[in-house]
Amino acid sequence: MNTTAASAVQSIDWLAIAPPTLTAVVGLVVLVADLFLAERHKPLLGWVSIAGLAVAGLTLLPLRGGDKATFCLVSDGDVCSYVADDFTVAIQLLVLGGALLTALLSLHTVAEQKLPAGEYWFLLLSSAAGAALLPASRDLATLVIALEVASLPAFALVGLRRDDRRSSEAALKFFLSSVAATAVTLLGVSFVYATTGSMHVARVADGLTHVDPRLETLAQTGVALTLIGFAFKTAAVPFHFWVPDTYVGAPLPIAAYLSVIGKAVGFTGLIVVTVRAFPSYADVWGPATAVLAALTMTVGNVAALRQRPDHARSAVRLLAWSSVGQAGYLLVPIAAAGYADSAADAEHAIGATVAYALMYAAVNLGAFAVVALVAHAATRPGTSTGLRLTDHRSLYATRPLAALALGFFLLCLAGLPPGVIGLFAKVAVFSAVVDAGLGWLAVVMAVNVVIALYYYLQWTAALFRAPTPAEAPATATPAPGSGQPAASTSAASTSDAVADSGAPSGPGPEAGALAVRTAAPAGERARASDATADGARPRVPASLTATVVLTAVIGVALSGAPQLVLHFASGTLF
Repeated sequence: MNTTAASAVQSIDWLAIAPPTLTAVVGLVVLVADLFLAERHKPLLGWVSIAGLAVAGLTLLPLRGGDKATFCLVSDGDVCSYVADDFTVAIQLLVLGGALLTALLSLHTVAEQKLPAGEYWFLLLSSAAGAALLPASRDLATLVIALEVASLPAFALVGLRRDDRRSSEAALKFFLSSVAATAVTLLGVSFVYATTGSMHVARVADGLTHVDPRLETLAQTGVALTLIGFAFKTAAVPFHFWVPDTYVGAPLPIAAYLSVIGKAVGFTGLIVVTVRAFPSYADVWGPATAVLAALTMTVGNVAALRQRPDHARSAVRLLAWSSVGQAGYLLVPIAAAGYADSAADAEHAIGATVAYALMYAAVNLGAFAVVALVAHAATRPGTSTGLRLTDHRSLYATRPLAALALGFFLLCLAGLPPGVIGLFAKVAVFSAVVDAGLGWLAVVMAVNVVIALYYYLQWTAALFRAPTPAEAPATATPAPGSGQPAASTSAASTSDAVADSGAPSGPGPEAGALAVRTAAPAGERARASDATADGARPRVPASLTATVVLTAVIGVALSGAPQLVLHFASGTLF
């Protein structure tokens, strides 16, 4: 009896589970410490969170190149609930690195918007821990739990500004979509379990190859519902309706977090269930994913194309729709995996998604960081100043380094030099879809890349636009009733008021304010856009500057050595 009981006791590989475990432990430490710290010491919680994420990231180093597994079945040591293979390490690098950059981006936001520090950092770390657990999950129960641990804190973060109606509305939409996705996913998983009698991915894959004919319909329904649930999480069309309003209503660092980590969570789960759990149903999920990819990239890019530069928070809304379009590109290699001739070919295709996701994470977080920097420089708390596309016009004249960084990030997203890593990542995706014989999907992707070029290049060109002679007279035109030149008035305040009121662009007060802003000399334009209540130029927080610099360095390094990312597309990660 004692021998039997002893054999059921498993040893835990603590090194394998270190990344999500350390992140969760630091989150608990921050939550408890918040109860005892005085208000003036609360900023320390942010730095503790950043240090915790950095240490968790370092624990990935011993996991490289070695497949570690734990929480395995006693009867079959090859069937495990947690596996730390190359795929897991790559996604955990993306998640923990993205969360670290988000934490840096959040330091000034928590203080400036007076968000509850303890709750904010605890929720961020909890979500990151769930996202880091998900790629290692190799049973459906752990997969769903990790998915919810990553998602539930995220919608709480979206609604953390309790006195902001827009934030509450965004959190509600995100919550409803999350609940719907969870309900559909759980129903699908329950059907799969009823069909196969197992939750472990390896046994599910084996069980679905010889399903009892009487349960065939149940198995097909379970597979379809599970995939639909993950399509919600990836914001694939038509399950994308929550994205624009959620990003606009959330604190800017959380919008950046959702655009990267939220996507990683959805795609990771989708990859695990399709390639590892449901390979025998590739003839079903392959075409379905291809159609979703085509719809998602088309709707996202066309909607981004239609954003009006003068509307409040148009920069964030464009990045939101851009992220939907990018989600379509990320779906393409997963669709290609459904048409692969062998499991090895399917895993090669998945590598293209991982390579593209790593590139996208770095440059998209960088774009959000520059938008946050411009918004802070245009400091008017409670307004959309700095969050419109027009606020970035002629940015090079006032903040050249920020303009160069944002231009580089946008060119990476567009896939143009000097954003070489963006170009190589798109080529990897094209290669995967062409090898799978999906010529029509390659054509759709090529058309969408061209569509995306327009709005990315339009934004990039606006950053470096110089005042034209035609706009010069506007500087000498007195403001109505002021008796002073219009150039001495606050263009940022005037245009922000018009934008927030929903007035259209074109001739009128907003057009005059924009002309003043772009025609004024660089120094005067800086004072007009960056003035605070006392007339002094605000100092950009060091954490914001560090985030922009770090993402720029990562982007440049990847462009200089794209093989650092693209080797994921040339090998087997599982």
